[in-house]
Amino acid sequence: MTLHARGTARRWGSLLGVAVLGGCAMVGPDYERPAVELPAHFPVATVTKSEATATVSPTWWTLLGDPTLDELMEAARRHNTDVQAAAARVEQAEALLREAEALRWPTLGLNAAATRQRSSALAPGGTGAAYETYQLAGTTSFEIDFWGRLRRASEAARAQALATDYAREVVWQTVSGSVAQSYFTLRMLDEQIALSRETLASREESLRLLQLRLQTGAATRMEVEQAEAERAEAAVQWRELQRQRELVRSQLALLTGQPALQLEPGRLGDMPLPPVPPPGLPSALLERRPDVRQAEALLAAANAQIGVARAAMYPSIVLTGAAGGLSTELADLLKSGARFGSLGLTLDLPLFDAGRRRAQTAQAEARQREALATYRAAVLAAFRDVGDALTDWEAARAAQADVEAAAQASERALRAAQQRYEVGYASYLELLDAQRSAYAARLRVVENRRAQLSATVAVFKALGGGWSAPERLTASRDSGHRER
Repeated sequence: MTLHARGTARRWGSLLGVAVLGGCAMVGPDYERPAVELPAHFPVATVTKSEATATVSPTWWTLLGDPTLDELMEAARRHNTDVQAAAARVEQAEALLREAEALRWPTLGLNAAATRQRSSALAPGGTGAAYETYQLAGTTSFEIDFWGRLRRASEAARAQALATDYAREVVWQTVSGSVAQSYFTLRMLDEQIALSRETLASREESLRLLQLRLQTGAATRMEVEQAEAERAEAAVQWRELQRQRELVRSQLALLTGQPALQLEPGRLGDMPLPPVPPPGLPSALLERRPDVRQAEALLAAANAQIGVARAAMYPSIVLTGAAGGLSTELADLLKSGARFGSLGLTLDLPLFDAGRRRAQTAQAEARQREALATYRAAVLAAFRDVGDALTDWEAARAAQADVEAAAQASERALRAAQQRYEVGYASYLELLDAQRSAYAARLRVVENRRAQLSATVAVFKALGGGWSAPERLTASRDSGHRER
């Protein structure tokens, strides 16, 4: 090996050593999950273990055994515009991550040029001759990440990509919950429309019989007018319920991306009651909520940006190099005599910027504190959401027996009032009151069943899409911590 070759090797070795050393230091704080004090278990849930379901998968709607609801969920997953937009945002974030990762690698380029020049004959040493120059060279540039600026930027981009993916899950949970709630409302309205149509037919028959009795003198004009008012009111309620059903159908069409969606009438009572959450659900279940995970990922990204800002206050080192051929004849471009090369190291040391970089660091630190507060708020709000959802579910569940008992009692009272009216012991007003009470009680049974289904959907959403057995959750959480 010649002295020139050995000197070149030493220079390259020194620069490589600097690059390796540059990969060892990173300024800025490392991320650690902040602690948020919460009770160990959620309040409420007065069921026994035998009644409870230990585990519910994220596809909780399949437990209801309704093929129509399953089809609506699949259509929403494929065609809902909010879900599609969220998926596109995930792709953007992943592309930004790839861009950030690429900055940590050397850039390679190829430069080719051909020029024709003529020197001035009047300039000192000028001949006025024309000549051509040909050049072909490979170039490279590599920023030595001595302070970890590029690694922190990559860390921030990775956390941001995770946050975007969790945001997509938040969108899907919102959409799937809205589809389920709208579907339950639609089926409730189907049953109410059927009850209203039955009531309207009863009112029309009562009016017809009273008109006949009026002709024979067995009924009064006031009773006939009251019957007419009740018939008209029943007709108005029937049309109003039909209007509400059409609005809910339109909402489902929007959520599923199917403008021409049509759904045949069905019964809410055909759907089984949802699974029961077990007593003593651990508050650690909140870790699976995508909005909490999104807030934590944004906190991690803000934490990494502090390192990016602090690294900008230190010198940046860029390694550059070029090698190729330069000749006045194209045929000689690749000959050994035409070869040239260069190797350089650029040091950019900030000396004075009037406090601009320090201000940028202060901004990054303030954004990290903001993200920390947002994360804690997300955890606290999630705990409140679960508590509220469990309270609503417990109230609807406890009320079911009472509303059913009220409906049965109202039916018995109606039959008694009908018998008393037929033998002349009760007035028509008493019969009307009994009919109104029975109708309202039957509506409340349907409404409460819908309330139970809706409350359970709220529990599913609040817990991040179902729940798991405490021991399984603990094992999963410990495994996740080891991975980090």
